[in-house]
Amino acid sequence: MSKERAQRREVREREAAVVAAARAGAAERRDRQRARRQALGRLRPGHRSRPPGLLAARRRRQRGITAALLLGLNVLVWVLFPDWPTRAMALIISLLAVPVLHTMLFRRT
Repeated sequence: MSKERAQRREVREREAAVVAAARAGAAERRDRQRARRQALGRLRPGHRSRPPGLLAARRRRQRGITAALLLGLNVLVWVLFPDWPTRAMALIISLLAVPVLHTMLFRRT
């Protein structure tokens, strides 16, 4: 009886050792995979989400309106004037005038 009990215990211990080795292998693979993901994740730029709220939405809308006006102005200059120096000068002036135009359109009071 004692020998049978010892043999069963030995079989259980061997099976437990096999299961423990399998778990250790799986844990090691997970750790390597996690480390690989983290190493690759540091190479990518972070995800930037839009800020929520009414003020942020108003600011996005105002910037969009300003950009649309300047784009429309540059397209108009591009269509009306065929010479490149005029087009380039209009583009440079419009880029320099962005803050002034935005302030004039959306003055904070």
